[in-house]
Amino acid sequence: MAHPETRETDILKAGTVGALATPALLLDKNRLDRNLARLSSRMAARGVALRSHMKTAKSIEVARRAYPSGPGPITVSTLAEAEYFALHGFRDMTYAVGVAPQTATRAVHLRKAGIDLKVLLDSPEQVAILGEAGRAAGVVASAFIEIDCDGHRSGLTTSDPKLIAVAAELAKAGIKLAGVLTHAGESYSLCTPEALVAAAENERAVAVAAAETLRAAGHECPAVSVGSTPTAHFAEDLTGVTEMRAGVYMFFDLVMLGVGVCTADDIAISVLATVIGAKPEKGWIFVDAGWMALSRDRGTAAQRIDQGYGLVCDPSGKLYPDLIVSQANQEHGILAIRSRSAATLPALPIGTKVRILPNHACATASQHELYNVVSAGSDAIEALWPRMRGW
Repeated sequence: MAHPETRETDILKAGTVGALATPALLLDKNRLDRNLARLSSRMAARGVALRSHMKTAKSIEVARRAYPSGPGPITVSTLAEAEYFALHGFRDMTYAVGVAPQTATRAVHLRKAGIDLKVLLDSPEQVAILGEAGRAAGVVASAFIEIDCDGHRSGLTTSDPKLIAVAAELAKAGIKLAGVLTHAGESYSLCTPEALVAAAENERAVAVAAAETLRAAGHECPAVSVGSTPTAHFAEDLTGVTEMRAGVYMFFDLVMLGVGVCTADDIAISVLATVIGAKPEKGWIFVDAGWMALSRDRGTAAQRIDQGYGLVCDPSGKLYPDLIVSQANQEHGILAIRSRSAATLPALPIGTKVRILPNHACATASQHELYNVVSAGSDAIEALWPRMRGW
């Protein structure tokens, strides 16, 4: 995969992984590139546009690797993200969070500045809010109608009379109907290929049915937008779908490992930590990465294998057998052997560096200001890529 030339952030050198102050966030660019290529190729083979979700990476450097030929269509979870990526040349965006008065105002101001930003709504009240904001700014707003495909969150079902009513209200308010959008969030609770294939087909079928309902009622529905990282990787038929959204696929994490979407070797980010003590009588090793560095996300607790607050690797990325972060205080993590395992606690003297694979890449990355970029098999920090933050 071709990439842009070295940029200003690439000249910020930090030496080696071994010399880093900890805790620190590492990003393996080889794994990142492999993950990006995997889904990009999958969607290209099915003739579906990939609208990558930037909520996980929140980094222009990662976005440039996702779109090496120039800015492409993206999804954002905050308007701060939209403003940030707009400053870096991205123009085609979907804000995939329900619209409210304040966000409607910010969104239409971005449209006035030339950004093709689509918002998300599922009620006549939101239509009225967006219509008022658009009129005040003197621009034509654009919105997706959110569709509920699995009861995971918000949105309208295909049989809800509000579906046609919301589309009619959009037309009255002079708002462009961008299409329908759904998210198979319940796929995160699955763990077999058969169940994931079925979830992907349900997501597709529901979204397409909603679009057909709108079209039959005389409403144009240009886009049929679906997406979650699990369904993106297990969808077999995408007939009628125009675009796929996914975000955590760039990095993957232990939740995705538990779902069955990736292997541990695909997880591109990790938190570097240092051993700061031990209590051998309790089977504990202490590190300087607590929940402030790892996040409090316990997404694997509901899966077949509970990974605690993260799996522990040596500095090269090799997993220690059944060694997890079993507890997390604010700045202390406690490493221990997984319950009922026959593995033994490794000898890790004070000062030893370890890498911790995250439960939830979005949550862990959000605890850090930047990525320390590395290549597989190398101790060198090749670049520092800042992350944007805020709402």
